[in-house]
Amino acid sequence: MKPTLYVLTLIAAAAALAGCSSAVKLDEPKDVPVETRQPAQPPQAQRPAEPAQTNVPTVDLFEQYTREVNASGKRVVYFDFDSDVVKEEYRPVVDLHAKRLKARPQAALMLEGHTDERGGREYNLALGQRRAEAVAKSLTLLGAGGNQVEAVSFGKERPAVQGSGEEAWAKNRRVELKDK
Repeated sequence: MKPTLYVLTLIAAAAALAGCSSAVKLDEPKDVPVETRQPAQPPQAQRPAEPAQTNVPTVDLFEQYTREVNASGKRVVYFDFDSDVVKEEYRPVVDLHAKRLKARPQAALMLEGHTDERGGREYNLALGQRRAEAVAKSLTLLGAGGNQVEAVSFGKERPAVQGSGEEAWAKNRRVELKDK
């Protein structure tokens, strides 16, 4: 073999060995913490968690709102003459009943629309229906389910107060909210 080729082969071998060498000594301990891990376990069928035992009593919002409705007598919405617009002063009544219905989805209300004695029978039946539907729409907009409210009209057939005059008529222009 030629001496030049021999020298070049030795230089290449030395370079290859030098490139593979490391400054880190493998036999000395390092200051790197070692973490011990357990192999992942396959998921097992889980039982439903049992509710935590607590001394805090459960609150039934439906019952709480029902007590408030019964104590305050908030079961009637009154209307202006020839109007089916729910007045601002009755918004709290509608809101309270919407909260009741949201608290218990199986609860339901019958909304009975009424009018005063003025006007024809058909006109008053239609006006009473529009009033009941206006309250129903307000309830559903506040979160009650559409299947929880039923609007019906009695027109002028079931007056709350007998008599003619603005005082009697004002009491008869109403929607009564009755539990089903």
